[in-house]
Amino acid sequence: MKVTFERVIPDEKSSFRSIHNNSPISEFKWEYHYHPEIELVCVISGSGTRHVGYHKSNYTNGDLVLIGSNIPHSGFGLNSTDPHEEIVLQFKEDILQFPEQEIEARSIKNLLELSKYGIQFHRKIKKLMLPKLKLMLECEGYRRYLLLLEILFELSKSKDYQLLNNEIMPFTIISKNKTRLENIFTFVERNYDKEINIEEIAKLANLTLPAFCNFFKKATQITFTEFVNRYRINKACLLMTQDKSISECSYSCGFNNVTYFNRMFKKYTEKTPSEFMKNFSHNKVNVDLKVETKGIFLG
Repeated sequence: MKVTFERVIPDEKSSFRSIHNNSPISEFKWEYHYHPEIELVCVISGSGTRHVGYHKSNYTNGDLVLIGSNIPHSGFGLNSTDPHEEIVLQFKEDILQFPEQEIEARSIKNLLELSKYGIQFHRKIKKLMLPKLKLMLECEGYRRYLLLLEILFELSKSKDYQLLNNEIMPFTIISKNKTRLENIFTFVERNYDKEINIEEIAKLANLTLPAFCNFFKKATQITFTEFVNRYRINKACLLMTQDKSISECSYSCGFNNVTYFNRMFKKYTEKTPSEFMKNFSHNKVNVDLKVETKGIFLG
């Protein structure tokens, strides 16, 4: 799994960039990346995976997330299905110049500080912001800039949100041991449905088994076994939304024992697989399929 630096080029005659994605998801690359620009993502419709910093969870019926400067994240079309429509704003903090003593300035600055943790706004806020975001695509010049300020100010007043991470992921963690980690994560992506031998992974990383265990725990703050289990449970959640049985999900995601799968599922989702499936079937529009992870680069 590659981790890339994205170069953001502002729109013509503008200090920031707006994007309207409304094409088949097969036409986009939803890779893990980072950039100095702050990013506001509004998924108008559709379901997929939000992966911001250490956090990874699934969403349905759209999403609204503010991501701070240089915080690693995946595109929100990750694991999504058509139709997928989103509006994305990308801007540098230094374009927001106003007097420090202004209340509006302080509230927006506080919002941008919180964005370093990743902020997910609830559906009511997304509904309120959507007309302004759509208007942004039609505006030019100073009106467009004022709309950006207006959107940020409205978000800064809202208490209807949650932080996605408990701590800030420094983007420097990406460059450190980047190649070695990418090789490990790519192997897991391609083999999560099979038995994974940790000694084989250590060999792939060109480390002894004890050295590999120490390296991985230091780099990701979780053990390799926990990383694999969380990755598999996240995949199982996605399968369960496709009317797969519990045993099918278990074996398709590399668990050879349904009892162990049930225990891991409850550990990471705080629900049994049966409770999860029942909750999803009764709330297909509003349920948030959440599997938080304390680890990085979960594809």
